[in-house]
Amino acid sequence: MSDDFTPDNVQATVFSIIAKEAGIDAGKITLASTLKDLEIASLDAIQIIFEIEDHFKIQMPDRDPNFDTESVKGLVETVEKLLADKAANPPPPPTPPPAVPPAA
Repeated sequence: MSDDFTPDNVQATVFSIIAKEAGIDAGKITLASTLKDLEIASLDAIQIIFEIEDHFKIQMPDRDPNFDTESVKGLVETVEKLLADKAANPPPPPTPPPAVPPAA
């Protein structure tokens, strides 16, 4: 996985995940599509979101009115925003475990 997520890269990856998980031709997917337009069942939609989260190592918002996870464009924009936030606020490095003195 690369951290070089350009908008085209993000869009292509989201399209690919949707096509794979829903078992549809990626050529049918456009930014204007909604998951409903693509006849994607709700369980498949949940799986798509899980795959997007896993691929990009992000956490999609759950029922946040500021995010559109019903449309393809909304999914792509949400991923882009979360990746930008993640790049701007990297997680702190892990704390090393405390040193254990050798047994006498």
